[in-house]
Amino acid sequence: MWGIFKSDPVKKLQKEHAAMLAEAHRLGPIDRTKSDALVAKAAQLEEKLMQLLSNPS
Repeated sequence: MWGIFKSDPVKKLQKEHAAMLAEAHRLGPIDRTKSDALVAKAAQLEEKLMQLLSNPS
């Protein structure tokens, strides 16, 4: 019964990934270094996300 309240780690990572990319896009014309750093972090999150999706256990 209480399983419906558990958060889905895949959805959490997807939201975090999207937020990082949006922030990187916003920072692009302002501070390219910070933008590139956020894109790199988003790529790391994407790797974790792909691992979770390939191993659903």
